[in-house]
Amino acid sequence: MPKYFLLLHEKEGRFTQFSPEEIQNVIEEYHAWGQGLEKSGNLLLSHKLTEDAGRSLSGSEEGMIVDGPFSETKEVVGGVFLIEAEGYDQAVELCRDCPHLGYGGRIEVREVEI
Repeated sequence: MPKYFLLLHEKEGRFTQFSPEEIQNVIEEYHAWGQGLEKSGNLLLSHKLTEDAGRSLSGSEEGMIVDGPFSETKEVVGGVFLIEAEGYDQAVELCRDCPHLGYGGRIEVREVEI
């Protein structure tokens, strides 16, 4: 069965205005969604990325290394999931109830070439 990476994109600092209680509720929503994927047998792995934007390397002549993957747009990848699905249609359908979309995020679905 094909495997897909779900890359959860969000605007940098999206959750900074949330109270600790609100953050806990958000975490529980994501956890419940991930548990649903696990129970259905579709989830292979998931990880929330740190708040650090990381580094982005470029193959340009300058060999530029910059902070963050999308420093120009102020968008970060907040988490990744690896799932199995019968095809893109099922992979997208599995994302439809992800809480990330309800918080204004964007999910990039990419098939993994094996």
